[in-house]
Amino acid sequence: MKTRVISGVIIAAICIAVGIVGGPAVGIILIPCALIGYHELCKACGVDPKNNGTNALEILGYIAIMMYYLGLIFESAYINLNFFTIVMIVLLLLSLMGVYVLTFPKFHADQVMAALFSFVYCPVLMSFIYRARCLPYGVYVYALIFFCTWICDTCAYFAGRAFGKHKMAPVLSPKKTIEGFFGGIIGSAVLCFLLSIFLKWQHPEEPASFGLTFTIIGLVGGTVSAIGDLAASAIKRDHNIKDYGNCIPGHGGIMDRFDSVIFTTPIIYFLAVLLMQTK
Repeated sequence: MKTRVISGVIIAAICIAVGIVGGPAVGIILIPCALIGYHELCKACGVDPKNNGTNALEILGYIAIMMYYLGLIFESAYINLNFFTIVMIVLLLLSLMGVYVLTFPKFHADQVMAALFSFVYCPVLMSFIYRARCLPYGVYVYALIFFCTWICDTCAYFAGRAFGKHKMAPVLSPKKTIEGFFGGIIGSAVLCFLLSIFLKWQHPEEPASFGLTFTIIGLVGGTVSAIGDLAASAIKRDHNIKDYGNCIPGHGGIMDRFDSVIFTTPIIYFLAVLLMQTK
């Protein structure tokens, strides 16, 4: 437990510092996280089922990740990021299929799909952390991500300990309760609303308080966060593994620590763009 707490405090400090600095620093710190998370998912989903080491399919994913993030960080002023994301996904699929065909029958179609899935699930979804930070009021949207995930999870834990009686997903996560689930959502919504008050205090010239917007994001984000946590657990159960990795002492891998963040961030980004009239 001590190791887990220390690791958690260090990770939180890094996330806060990088979020305050903003800009390329956010994208650069995400690159190793995306690479490690991609590797963990590839390993879990059987891109290399015999564990013989990194194969051609996984290597193509690493190349795609570097191209995607470098374009995202340094060329975002000159390219349409939505179009660029689609292009990278399609190019990776075509490249994977090329290797699949040219080396047939070395790889199975399931491995190709697992490599593409791993790229979309971790590196692409994780990139929305950077995109969220780049929005107007980006530091607040960035904060909402962690309010709706890690702080929501903390609220859910204490609510579950205090009131939990009904199991939410007994097979996937026996300790999670329905009471804890709603406690997490309520805690997320309250904290997000308080953040909107702080935003108004910092920017009194802003006519909108964002109170309702931030509360909606807290409610939706907290709900999606719980689903994301369970989705990552389901993948582990399907492949009979306890943790995705061991790079974070006491927590496991990148996918173990950032599972709900990865799943929730795109939703928060979309809601911020729609409800805060950002672009």
